Amino acid sequence: MKTLAMNLLLALAWVLLTRQFNAVNFALGFAVGFGALWLAQRVLEPSLYFKKVIQTIFFVLFFIFEVIKANIQIAYIVINPWYQLRPGIIAIPLDARTDAEITLLANLITLTPGTLSIDVSADRKVLYIHVVELGEQPDQVRHKIKERLERRLLEVMR
Repeated sequence: MKTLAMNLLLALAWVLLTRQFNAVNFALGFAVGFGALWLAQRVLEPSLYFKKVIQTIFFVLFFIFEVIKANIQIAYIVINPWYQLRPGIIAIPLDARTDAEITLLANLITLTPGTLSIDVSADRKVLYIHVVELGEQPDQVRHKIKERLERRLLEVMR
């Protein structure tokens, strides 16, 4: 957490020194600060910060790709009037345990076109989602969410 605070302070110092107060310049300052802290990590105390930042960047890129892919699939369904939809509700057993993990997973599922989080079981071990195109294999949808989305999310969160 201290490394994140130092990185944010370096980014803020960058913005103040360059006198360009915008998000792109702040992101550039954050990247420069990240690089400086990474080079100085032998002097500083060991931290998982660098690994988590890189994991987070890759997760965001992965999720953007998934959203684009889902948009293309939904667009294909919409422009083909003869396409036979097979919607359904499936239960996803959760490895996520905290409220933050479950909430973020449910929101990411809902943000992906064609899926919608409906409910979490009372014991918080199952997430129910509605899928526009469930198809013949609900286990494939379940596996895709568990292995692709939940696993990667938990790697970033834990």
